[in-house]
Amino acid sequence: MSHRKSLNLPLLSRGMMAVLFAQFLSALADNAILIAAIAIVKSQGLPNLVPLLQESFVAPFILLAPFVGQISDAFPKGRVMFMGNSLKLAGAVAMLSGINPISAYALIGIGAAVYSPAKYGILSQMFAPSSLVRANGMMEGSTIVAILMGVLLGGWLADQSLDWAFMGVMGAYILALVANLFIPHLPAENAAKNGAVSFHPVRLIKQFVTSLAILFKNPDSRFSLLGTAVFWGSGTTLRLMLFAWVPAALLITDNQTPANLMGAVSIGIVLGAVSAGLWVSLANVNRALIGGLLLGPAVLALIFVHDFYFAATVMAVIGLCGGFFVVPLNALLQERGHETIGAGNALAVQNFAENLAMLCFVGGYSFAASMGVAINTIIIGFGLILWVAISVLAVFRVRRG
Repeated sequence: MSHRKSLNLPLLSRGMMAVLFAQFLSALADNAILIAAIAIVKSQGLPNLVPLLQESFVAPFILLAPFVGQISDAFPKGRVMFMGNSLKLAGAVAMLSGINPISAYALIGIGAAVYSPAKYGILSQMFAPSSLVRANGMMEGSTIVAILMGVLLGGWLADQSLDWAFMGVMGAYILALVANLFIPHLPAENAAKNGAVSFHPVRLIKQFVTSLAILFKNPDSRFSLLGTAVFWGSGTTLRLMLFAWVPAALLITDNQTPANLMGAVSIGIVLGAVSAGLWVSLANVNRALIGGLLLGPAVLALIFVHDFYFAATVMAVIGLCGGFFVVPLNALLQERGHETIGAGNALAVQNFAENLAMLCFVGGYSFAASMGVAINTIIIGFGLILWVAISVLAVFRVRRG
């Protein structure tokens, strides 16, 4: 196990502000362009392609998982973030140019797959373990506020003018690139440990499998991987389900209302992230299970909802539970990853697990919808599966503790 080293920066340092600003702008653009892409396929009379949009974004995280972690740990992470945002900008330009939205969104997914291990992995280089949960809370808060603004702006602009939406997205990506230039130039993790890093594909795949095995053998990192995978798999599916649930339950057919409800989830996640930063640390990380165990019942409450404001309240509660659950688990994985295989590799494994869960959850929802299953029935099944999955995880975790 390697000795953990970090800059031990203050949480409000200039470097952290640069990371947060870059992440905020990048996440805002990611979510605004998803709403715009959904509006495009709906305008083409192809709403059945909405799940394929999400899957085209998710697939690069799975296919590139053996490589992006090595890239993140082999180069300064600020430089890797710059490269990821450049790919996202190229995907936005492609979509504006009339390229198939699924293909263009896949390019944005490639950029996000490159970007993600670096954006979280850099925190373990910048902060000591005692500050890592709070740093993650700030990162998660920045991300969720960006998601909130991105879905709200994306929904409004998509109902007004898709050209405006794309110009806003590209502007946000460009500003994120500028912010990346102010991120501290930190040494590459693997360069310091191993000297030259090989990028031979077969060797990288073997190293990824080894990293996966190392993390799953460790009880803490296994707990984090499974927990965050269930959370993000279910969260992504819930976001897509809103576009079917809102017309059925609230009798509203625009793009803005589902986006507003996504925004309510985002507000809840911010509150959950703040709460986790105050009451959960790596020493008492099992407290995060409280939020996880409440997620399933909160989703099941949607079957009783027929009013927008009640819906927004329920969605905010779902977000609150989710934020309280996922933020400490992210910090736990970063710390254990930094101690063993490198934070970038650990985040690449996490992205692989999370996005594999997304494919399974979204695939299950798409299959049920294609078979004509009523949306409320889907929500009941979805809520029960979520509750059972986190309950089983909690039982095994508490027994080991």
